[in-house]
Amino acid sequence: MTDTKYVLAIDQGTTSSRAIIFDHAGRIVAVGQKEHEQIFPRAGWVEHNAAEIWDNVREVVAQALAKAQLNKENLAAVGITNQRETTLVWDRKTGEPVYNAIVWQDTRTQKIVEELGGEQGADRYKEIVGLPLATYFSGPKVKWILDNVEGARERAEAGDLVMGTMDTWVLWNLTGGVNGGVHVTDVTNASRTMLMNLKTLDWEPSIAADMGIPMSMLPEIRSSAEVYGVCRPQGLLAGVPVAGILGDQQAATFGQACFEKGMAKNTYGTGCFMLMNTGEEIVPSKNGLLTTLCYKIGDAKPIYALEGSIAVAGSLVQWLRDNLRMFDSAPEIETLAATVDDNGGAYIVPAFSGLFAPYWRADARGALVGLTRYVNRGHIARAVLEATAFQTREVLDAMEADSGVKLTELKVDGGMTANETLMQFQADQLGVDVVRPVVAETTALGAAYAAGIAVGFWGGEQDVIDNWAEDKRWGPEMDEAERDRLYRNWKKAVTKTLDWVDDDVVE
Repeated sequence: MTDTKYVLAIDQGTTSSRAIIFDHAGRIVAVGQKEHEQIFPRAGWVEHNAAEIWDNVREVVAQALAKAQLNKENLAAVGITNQRETTLVWDRKTGEPVYNAIVWQDTRTQKIVEELGGEQGADRYKEIVGLPLATYFSGPKVKWILDNVEGARERAEAGDLVMGTMDTWVLWNLTGGVNGGVHVTDVTNASRTMLMNLKTLDWEPSIAADMGIPMSMLPEIRSSAEVYGVCRPQGLLAGVPVAGILGDQQAATFGQACFEKGMAKNTYGTGCFMLMNTGEEIVPSKNGLLTTLCYKIGDAKPIYALEGSIAVAGSLVQWLRDNLRMFDSAPEIETLAATVDDNGGAYIVPAFSGLFAPYWRADARGALVGLTRYVNRGHIARAVLEATAFQTREVLDAMEADSGVKLTELKVDGGMTANETLMQFQADQLGVDVVRPVVAETTALGAAYAAGIAVGFWGGEQDVIDNWAEDKRWGPEMDEAERDRLYRNWKKAVTKTLDWVDDDVVE
């Protein structure tokens, strides 16, 4: 194929949907982006309007094509990447969702999770699915919808309702919706539902039965790079093959060319997610990490990963902007943080929806500690940035313990990597170099690569490696005693967030 062809990636994220067009060199040609509403019906509940998201996806595709002055004839393939555990149930005949999408951050399923664990506790299914029982994952969200939406269980058992993560919803609509839409997910997204067997890559009927989810609701599981179908005739992308699906963090790992065992990347987005490639080996975690699919390219063997998931990173900056009104735009946090030399003794632990890796404590809530009269806005801004770096260090420590691999450098991507103060502090805390690529939008890029490889636009992993280029590197500069002191205080701060939610707290 010639360089006049391009690949379009649809990145359906937590706060916005984007369409990004890439050329053969993996460079961005055009971007369309639109935020969607974050719906908070109660404390701990987070929802999205799936119909709004599908409208936005169509709009951002049109924006990107218009900016690039391209049309469907110029596209070799479409790839999809998505916020992973966010879950939707809809009617296969009408295409109407029965309830809003329940977002990965949502904690309403805590009671369901505890009941499922029973005497065996959070690790009941871990050997099969690689995940602890937690509110984070999709299966319990589906159970909640079937248990709480009037008539939903009857309709599901009659075969009228289907479920999916957002990749499945976007693909189903893209390929025709009620008129022949393809009901498929890929192995990376399926591995986040708590319903897929890591070894067989099939749904596990016994777990679905425990959660009361009819097997007829579940999409077909396919690889991350193959042609799933073509875009619907009446759309802007009519006839273009949809050929790649990767959950957002796996897509970023792929886009960062982490193809060798032991290579790792950290994505700084709404949350923070570090993945380490463990090759064809399933590595169970003893240190609070998740065992997950990394990717599966067509008929090739599946590649697995260890993952550390941090619930709150960029969203903490948004909270400072929107809830506390400390500044008007997120990038201003760096200017504010630069007005002071350190955190002034203040630490903020953003356990807004409990603590994820490596703690998995749903009873935790956010805390701002170490306050004195000396602390000002600058110190709090700095504490917010440092929280992301401290959480990342905790995950890396766990990853090195599980894998036995000492990391020599950390590849980073996502919106927060534009914040140089954070990147330097991250290198200081990890004691290794932090490396940002030229194309920081590695999530969309990874999905584009998977789709392009499936249709022969790119030859395979070597093309991804050849296209990857370093933009900036930060090395550790902090004195080791200071590094250890700050981290010790962070660990102390974390203890102040635990056991906050009692049984009589209604959320």
